[in-house]
Amino acid sequence: MIKIKIFYYKNIIYISFPTILSDSTLSTSKSRLERENTTINTMIQMYCKKCHKANEILCQDCSDLFKYAEERLRNCRFGEEKPTCDACIVHCYKPDMREKIRTVMRYAGPRMIYTHPIMGFRHLLKKTKKKDNSDE
Repeated sequence: MIKIKIFYYKNIIYISFPTILSDSTLSTSKSRLERENTTINTMIQMYCKKCHKANEILCQDCSDLFKYAEERLRNCRFGEEKPTCDACIVHCYKPDMREKIRTVMRYAGPRMIYTHPIMGFRHLLKKTKKKDNSDE
């Protein structure tokens, strides 16, 4: 996990990143689906740790949700060209699981910028790119 410092001085927010980042953090060699799987896993872990008071191991509900999300990603008919789930024309999640993953994303999404900045910024950029392309 990357530790960043955020501080506020004279009406400006400063973000201090460490000077050395691991290759695995910056690597773009992973496929898009692998990166998305990692992001989903991280979001579920953040949610479970805070809301279900889990330590290192996910609770049963969150573990089931992650397995389900992983299966959905693996079987996505769009493959590497997959849009973000909220922009997808095919809603492959069952309604109850869809609501659970939405709850997780609502909690973890805004916090990812602080706890996993590269993953968070990459996710934001992906969503912004998709919106820009759909406006044309």
